[in-house]
Parts: sequence; structure tokens; C-alpha cells
Amino acid sequence: MAQTPAAGVIEVLSAGTLADASLRESSGVARSHRIPGVFFSINDSGNDPEIFALDSTGAALGRWPLPALNNRDWEAIASGPCPAGRCLFIGDLGDNLETRKYVTIYRVTEPETLAAFREKSAVKVAGVDSLRFRYPGGPRDVEALWIDAAGTPYVVSKGRSGPITLYRVSPHFGAKKVQLAERAQVLPITPQPALGQWVTDAALSPDGHRVAIRTYTMLYIFVRSPDGRLERPTRCGLAGLEPQGEGVDWLDDGRLFLTSEASAGKPAPVHVVRCDAD
Repeated sequence: MAQTPAAGVIEVLSAGTLADASLRESSGVARSHRIPGVFFSINDSGNDPEIFALDSTGAALGRWPLPALNNRDWEAIASGPCPAGRCLFIGDLGDNLETRKYVTIYRVTEPETLAAFREKSAVKVAGVDSLRFRYPGGPRDVEALWIDAAGTPYVVSKGRSGPITLYRVSPHFGAKKVQLAERAQVLPITPQPALGQWVTDAALSPDGHRVAIRTYTMLYIFVRSPDGRLERPTRCGLAGLEPQGEGVDWLDDGRLFLTSEASAGKPAPVHVVRCDAD
């Protein structure tokens, strides 16, 4: 039986703008688990393969070029466990025309300091690997990614064609074979492009018990069951808050950080918010 999301209230706790003008198409955001107060973001297709560091006010903390990686259409970034301890996972998942035979998730060791973001030349990247996968039923446009406590990637389709769906990807990083993602569940989010209802990012809460999934105009908070299914969603409206809302991650188990693309010559806004049940 389909779940009807409960209504919630969005509380804006603080706001700022992205200070680095080169981060004009922030397509995802991830909180650092090694450097307190730091977030990482990326630009999407047509931009250099690099990670930007910032804080929750949008202040620029530097850039980390990754020339060995290919930015075909980076749409998501997440922090999660890996053999090196903690890694950043970059989702080259975008596929507006839904024609890609496979997509890629890159995995790089998460830096312990901001030194890599402050060098003038490219810094050698430690622990780089990747996995390639495809979707059952054919290509999907995807912009949302999170990593669970076992290092397993989960992605959510944007809703460009068909229902908004959660997929699980086996974490076989370094394998040459293109693997097949597992369709885990259809989510109770109705894709409505005219209303901004396409999924643009997702994030697992620090305690692992909730998942935030955002569209351009709505934030959904799901309870995550022990088997990974998403249940009992609460939704909070974001309409009018951002010109084109893209990224989300948790500051802690109650507050979330949102990023947006820039619009009409104005800098891209960032917000710290709370989504509470009404």
C-alpha cells in the first residue's frame, strides 16, 4: 500500500551564499567526517573534475583538482566508510537523455586536512577506485546518492521517466565488469516536473536511521528500516527558498544543509534548515 507523506514544517536556521564563483552548478553536497565544519561540493557536466570545500555559511575553503577522474556528468557526492577508513563517493550518474549504457561511482580517500584544497598544483590522490553499473529496465537519470554503514551505495532516480525508484548497488569497487543495480523500492514521491518534483539529492542521517531526499521544491524525511527500506515519510516544502535547489546533507541528526545553483546573476544560496512534523 502506498504511503502518503505526512506534512511537516520547514524551519530556516541560517542562510548564506556560495562565495566561490566557480561553484556555479553545485549538484551535490557532503559533510566531511574528518574535518569538523567542512562540506564538499561538486559542479556537474561540462566542468572540471574537482571537489570544492566550504563551510555552512558558503565560505570558500579551497578546491581539490582530480585530473585522473572524468566528469561526464557528476551529480552527487557522499561520504561513507571504505577500506581506507573514510572515503568520498562521487556519482557520475547524470543522464538527461537516459541513453548511457552504464554510469560510474568514483571512490577517493577523504582528506584529513584541507591541504589538498590549498595547493596550487594537483595533489596525488590516495585510494582511487570506481565501480560501473547499469539499471534493470534500462538507463535512468539519477542525481541522488548515499552510502550505508557497510559501504553500500544507494541511488534514487530523478523521475524523468517512470516512478521515482530506490536502487541498491553492490560495492564491488575495482571490478572490471559492469554490474546490475538492484531495484529496491518505488518511493511515494510523484514526479511532477512542472512543480519542481524531480529528485536532486539524498543523504543518510548520522545515526543511520533516516534518509533525506530532496526535489527542487520539497524535502522528504524517511525512516530507514533495518533492511534498508524507506518508510513513514514526512515532507517539508522548499518552494521559493532557492532558485534551483540541488544538494542536501545532514549537519547532525536534526539539521540539514541545502545548496542551490545560482540564478539570474545572483550568487547561489545555502541554507541550514530543520524539517519537523507538524
